[in-house]
Amino acid sequence: MKSDDMVHKANQIALFFEAYPREQAIDSIADHLNKFWERRMRTQIVAYLAGGGGGLHELAAEAVKRIGPPKG
Repeated sequence: MKSDDMVHKANQIALFFEAYPREQAIDSIADHLNKFWERRMRTQIVAYLAGGGGGLHELAAEAVKRIGPPKG
Protein backbone atom coordinates (compact mmCIF):
# COMPACT_ATOMS: atom_id res chain seq x y z
CA MET A 1 0.00 0.00 0.00
CA LYS A 2 1.24 3.51 -0.71
CA SER A 3 2.42 5.27 2.42
CA ASP A 4 0.09 8.22 1.82
CA ASP A 5 -2.92 5.89 1.63
CA MET A 6 -1.86 4.02 4.74
CA VAL A 7 -1.37 7.24 6.72
CA HIS A 8 -4.74 8.54 5.53
CA LYS A 9 -6.50 5.34 6.64
CA ALA A 10 -4.79 5.36 10.05
CA ASN A 11 -5.60 9.04 10.52
CA GLN A 12 -9.26 8.47 9.65
CA ILE A 13 -9.44 5.84 12.39
CA ALA A 14 -7.73 8.24 14.81
CA LEU A 15 -10.17 11.03 13.95
CA PHE A 16 -13.10 8.72 14.66
CA PHE A 17 -11.78 7.92 18.14
CA GLU A 18 -10.31 11.33 19.00
CA ALA A 19 -13.43 12.38 20.98
CA TYR A 20 -12.86 9.44 23.37
CA PRO A 21 -10.72 9.84 26.49
CA ARG A 22 -7.07 9.69 25.37
CA GLU A 23 -6.15 6.22 26.69
CA GLN A 24 -9.41 4.70 25.48
CA ALA A 25 -8.88 6.28 22.04
CA ILE A 26 -5.36 4.89 21.73
CA ASP A 27 -6.45 1.43 22.88
CA SER A 28 -9.41 1.50 20.48
CA ILE A 29 -7.25 2.50 17.53
CA ALA A 30 -4.72 -0.22 18.34
CA ASP A 31 -7.53 -2.74 18.69
CA HIS A 32 -8.95 -1.72 15.31
CA LEU A 33 -5.56 -2.04 13.62
CA ASN A 34 -5.02 -5.48 15.14
CA LYS A 35 -8.50 -6.73 14.21
CA PHE A 36 -9.01 -5.26 10.76
CA TRP A 37 -5.60 -4.58 9.21
CA GLU A 38 -3.85 -7.57 7.72
CA ARG A 39 -0.35 -8.46 8.85
CA ARG A 40 1.28 -6.80 5.81
CA MET A 41 -0.42 -3.48 6.61
CA ARG A 42 0.50 -3.64 10.29
CA THR A 43 4.11 -4.46 9.40
CA GLN A 44 4.18 -1.50 7.03
CA ILE A 45 2.78 1.02 9.52
CA VAL A 46 5.12 -0.15 12.30
CA ALA A 47 8.07 0.34 9.91
CA TYR A 48 6.68 3.71 8.80
CA LEU A 49 6.51 4.93 12.40
CA ALA A 50 10.03 3.62 13.06
CA GLY A 51 11.17 5.70 10.09
CA GLY A 52 9.73 8.88 11.56
CA GLY A 53 5.98 8.51 11.04
CA GLY A 54 5.55 11.84 9.26
CA GLY A 55 1.93 12.87 8.90
CA LEU A 56 0.49 10.33 11.31
CA HIS A 57 -2.09 11.70 13.74
CA GLU A 58 -0.59 11.69 17.23
CA LEU A 59 -3.18 9.19 18.51
CA ALA A 60 -2.52 6.87 15.56
CA ALA A 61 1.22 7.01 16.23
CA GLU A 62 0.70 6.11 19.89
CA ALA A 63 -1.61 3.25 18.89
CA VAL A 64 0.96 1.87 16.44
CA LYS A 65 3.49 1.79 19.30
CA ARG A 66 1.05 -0.43 21.21
CA ILE A 67 0.38 -2.92 18.45
CA GLY A 68 4.05 -3.90 18.48
CA PRO A 69 5.45 -6.39 16.00
CA PRO A 70 2.65 -7.98 13.99
CA LYS A 71 1.85 -11.50 15.18
CA GLY A 72 -0.53 -12.70 12.51
